[in-house]
Amino acid sequence: MIVLVPMRPAQFEEFARATIADYARDNVSALRWSEDNALERAGAEFGRLLPQGLATPGQVLCEIQHEAGGEMLGWLWYARLEAAGARWLYLYNIRVLPSHRGQGHARAALEQLQRRAAEHGADAIELHVFAVNPTAHALYRSLGYGITGYNMIKRLGPASQPVTARAS
Repeated sequence: MIVLVPMRPAQFEEFARATIADYARDNVSALRWSEDNALERAGAEFGRLLPQGLATPGQVLCEIQHEAGGEMLGWLWYARLEAAGARWLYLYNIRVLPSHRGQGHARAALEQLQRRAAEHGADAIELHVFAVNPTAHALYRSLGYGITGYNMIKRLGPASQPVTARAS
Protein backbone atom coordinates (compact mmCIF):
# COMPACT_ATOMS: atom_id res chain seq x y z
CA MET A 1 0.00 0.00 0.00
CA ILE A 2 1.13 3.54 -0.78
CA VAL A 3 1.13 6.19 1.94
CA LEU A 4 1.76 9.93 1.95
CA VAL A 5 4.01 10.96 4.82
CA PRO A 6 5.38 14.41 5.72
CA MET A 7 8.50 15.21 3.73
CA ARG A 8 11.66 14.92 5.78
CA PRO A 9 13.99 17.95 5.76
CA ALA A 10 16.72 15.73 4.30
CA GLN A 11 14.49 15.09 1.23
CA PHE A 12 13.53 18.72 0.67
CA GLU A 13 16.74 19.72 -1.13
CA GLU A 14 16.52 16.82 -3.60
CA PHE A 15 12.80 17.52 -4.10
CA ALA A 16 13.48 21.22 -4.75
CA ARG A 17 16.27 20.51 -7.24
CA ALA A 18 14.19 17.95 -9.19
CA THR A 19 11.01 20.06 -9.11
CA ILE A 20 12.75 23.19 -10.35
CA ALA A 21 14.55 21.29 -13.13
CA ASP A 22 11.32 19.55 -14.24
CA TYR A 23 9.33 22.80 -14.21
CA ALA A 24 12.00 24.59 -16.23
CA ARG A 25 12.14 21.75 -18.77
CA ASP A 26 8.35 21.62 -19.11
CA ASN A 27 8.09 25.37 -19.66
CA VAL A 28 10.81 25.21 -22.34
CA SER A 29 9.11 22.20 -24.00
CA ALA A 30 5.81 24.10 -23.97
CA LEU A 31 7.56 27.09 -25.59
CA ARG A 32 6.58 29.36 -22.70
CA TRP A 33 10.17 30.12 -21.67
CA SER A 34 13.52 30.25 -23.39
CA GLU A 35 16.13 27.75 -22.32
CA ASP A 36 18.66 30.42 -21.35
CA ASN A 37 16.74 31.58 -18.25
CA ALA A 38 14.32 28.73 -17.55
CA LEU A 39 16.09 27.40 -14.44
CA GLU A 40 16.26 30.88 -12.95
CA ARG A 41 12.57 31.51 -13.60
CA ALA A 42 11.56 28.11 -12.23
CA GLY A 43 13.67 28.68 -9.12
CA ALA A 44 12.08 32.10 -8.56
CA GLU A 45 8.57 30.65 -8.89
CA PHE A 46 9.45 27.80 -6.50
CA GLY A 47 10.80 30.33 -3.98
CA ARG A 48 7.68 32.47 -4.29
CA LEU A 49 5.41 29.49 -3.59
CA LEU A 50 7.52 27.99 -0.80
CA PRO A 51 9.26 30.98 0.85
CA GLN A 52 9.61 29.08 4.12
CA GLY A 53 10.36 25.71 2.55
CA LEU A 54 8.69 22.86 4.42
CA ALA A 55 7.29 25.33 6.97
CA THR A 56 5.36 27.44 4.42
CA PRO A 57 1.79 27.82 5.74
CA GLY A 58 -0.91 26.13 3.69
CA GLN A 59 1.57 24.06 1.67
CA VAL A 60 1.81 20.32 2.25
CA LEU A 61 4.89 18.44 1.05
CA CYS A 62 4.80 14.67 1.21
CA GLU A 63 6.92 11.69 0.40
CA ILE A 64 5.20 8.88 -1.45
CA GLN A 65 6.26 5.72 0.37
CA HIS A 66 5.53 2.02 0.53
CA GLU A 67 3.72 1.48 3.81
CA ALA A 68 5.85 -1.54 4.61
CA GLY A 69 9.44 -0.47 5.09
CA GLY A 70 8.95 3.17 4.17
CA GLU A 71 10.78 3.01 0.83
CA MET A 72 10.66 6.49 -0.72
CA LEU A 73 9.04 6.34 -4.19
CA GLY A 74 8.57 10.03 -4.96
CA TRP A 75 6.99 13.28 -3.81
CA LEU A 76 3.64 15.02 -3.80
CA TRP A 77 3.08 18.73 -3.10
CA TYR A 78 -0.28 20.39 -2.64
CA ALA A 79 -1.89 23.42 -1.02
CA ARG A 80 -5.04 23.64 1.06
CA LEU A 81 -7.06 26.58 -0.22
CA GLU A 82 -10.24 28.28 0.93
CA ALA A 83 -12.15 31.27 -0.45
CA ALA A 84 -15.76 32.44 -0.43
CA GLY A 85 -16.87 29.40 1.55
CA ALA A 86 -15.28 26.92 -0.85
CA ARG A 87 -12.43 24.58 0.05
CA TRP A 88 -10.17 22.79 -2.41
CA LEU A 89 -6.73 21.34 -2.79
CA TYR A 90 -4.33 22.48 -5.48
CA LEU A 91 -1.85 19.85 -6.63
CA TYR A 92 1.41 21.57 -7.52
CA ASN A 93 3.55 18.56 -8.16
CA ILE A 94 3.59 14.80 -8.15
CA ARG A 95 6.76 12.99 -9.13
CA VAL A 96 7.48 9.30 -8.95
CA LEU A 97 11.18 8.49 -9.12
CA PRO A 98 12.17 7.03 -12.51
CA SER A 99 13.01 3.59 -11.09
CA HIS A 100 9.47 3.28 -9.66
CA ARG A 101 7.41 4.58 -12.60
CA GLY A 102 4.80 2.50 -14.39
CA GLN A 103 3.82 0.56 -11.27
CA GLY A 104 0.68 2.49 -10.27
CA HIS A 105 2.32 4.57 -7.53
CA ALA A 106 1.16 7.94 -8.92
CA ARG A 107 -2.41 6.64 -9.18
CA ALA A 108 -2.30 5.32 -5.61
CA ALA A 109 -0.84 8.60 -4.32
CA LEU A 110 -3.56 10.60 -6.10
CA GLU A 111 -6.20 8.33 -4.57
CA GLN A 112 -4.66 9.06 -1.14
CA LEU A 113 -4.80 12.78 -1.98
CA GLN A 114 -8.49 12.43 -2.79
CA ARG A 115 -9.10 10.91 0.65
CA ARG A 116 -7.24 13.82 2.24
CA ALA A 117 -9.33 16.27 0.23
CA ALA A 118 -12.51 14.65 1.57
CA GLU A 119 -11.15 14.84 5.14
CA HIS A 120 -10.40 18.55 4.57
CA GLY A 121 -13.97 19.09 3.39
CA ALA A 122 -12.70 20.06 -0.05
CA ASP A 123 -15.06 20.45 -2.98
CA ALA A 124 -12.38 19.72 -5.56
CA ILE A 125 -8.75 19.03 -6.39
CA GLU A 126 -7.29 21.31 -9.03
CA LEU A 127 -4.04 21.08 -10.96
CA HIS A 128 -2.23 22.24 -14.06
CA VAL A 129 -0.70 19.83 -16.53
CA PHE A 130 1.40 20.83 -19.51
CA ALA A 131 0.08 19.95 -22.96
CA VAL A 132 3.38 18.20 -23.69
CA ASN A 133 2.74 15.54 -21.02
CA PRO A 134 0.23 13.06 -22.48
CA THR A 135 1.05 10.41 -19.87
CA ALA A 136 -0.15 12.72 -17.09
CA HIS A 137 -3.24 13.69 -19.11
CA ALA A 138 -4.22 10.04 -19.39
CA LEU A 139 -3.67 9.39 -15.69
CA TYR A 140 -5.73 12.39 -14.59
CA ARG A 141 -8.56 11.60 -17.03
CA SER A 142 -8.66 8.00 -15.81
CA LEU A 143 -9.13 9.31 -12.25
CA GLY A 144 -12.04 11.56 -13.26
CA TYR A 145 -10.29 14.91 -13.68
CA GLY A 146 -11.82 17.13 -16.36
CA ILE A 147 -10.39 19.89 -18.51
CA THR A 148 -11.38 23.37 -17.37
CA GLY A 149 -9.56 25.45 -19.97
CA TYR A 150 -6.67 25.70 -22.39
CA ASN A 151 -3.68 28.01 -22.47
CA MET A 152 -2.41 28.66 -25.97
CA ILE A 153 0.63 30.42 -27.37
CA LYS A 154 1.91 31.46 -30.76
CA ARG A 155 5.58 32.30 -30.84
CA LEU A 156 6.62 34.93 -33.33
CA GLY A 157 9.97 35.29 -35.03
CA PRO A 158 12.71 32.88 -36.06
CA ALA A 159 12.37 30.64 -32.99
CA SER A 160 8.67 29.96 -33.61
CA GLN A 161 7.66 26.33 -33.72
CA PRO A 162 4.57 24.36 -32.72
CA VAL A 163 4.36 22.75 -29.31
CA THR A 164 4.59 18.97 -29.56
CA ALA A 165 4.06 16.24 -27.01
CA ARG A 166 7.07 14.66 -25.36
CA ALA A 167 7.51 11.12 -24.21
CA SER A 168 7.40 10.76 -20.44
